[in-house]
Amino acid sequence: MSYTTEQLLDFLDQELRATWQGKRVVLSSTDRIDNPVLSKAIGADKLSKVFAIQDFRAQIHAYQHQHGVSGLVWHTCQFQGRSLRVPELHPQLIAIPADKAALAAARPAILDFWRQSIDGLRLWMAGNQPEPTTLEAIEQLIAVSEWAELAATRTELYLSLCWGDPKDCHCDWAKPESGCDRIIATAGEPSGIKV
Repeated sequence: MSYTTEQLLDFLDQELRATWQGKRVVLSSTDRIDNPVLSKAIGADKLSKVFAIQDFRAQIHAYQHQHGVSGLVWHTCQFQGRSLRVPELHPQLIAIPADKAALAAARPAILDFWRQSIDGLRLWMAGNQPEPTTLEAIEQLIAVSEWAELAATRTELYLSLCWGDPKDCHCDWAKPESGCDRIIATAGEPSGIKV
């Protein structure tokens, strides 16, 4: 029997605590950076902690891949008295092939929830400077997205329309192979909160 997603996250949490308490040491950490000045500036202790976590996380990712353990976690998105359980990739885990299928399978319910929740709200494309947009423009983005993610604050609903690799889709450097278009629905102007 393989470990569950929750158990892997517990292992990662325990390892992170042990590392920051100085219970894990990577003796070769300064050798892993080709720049001796940078290595000395950061310090062997901090480098050891960083590489210890990276090494352990890589072992967890290999275990996920080998045993088919999902990297998805589920949370409940609540907005204006309505709620929906939605999946998202945990930032410390990788997506296995079945995860992308699960994200795609949740897309219709997420889009239904979003469409039913935006009545009377203004729509904005998220970015450094949010820009007003239209439902028609968003529907075009929906048509080419592979999956959707949903998050909310008390007054704002965030829809992410994603494609490509779930691990890289939130990184600007991954475009155009992977990415997310983020839409904010709110009564006024976006608050600037990063969700």
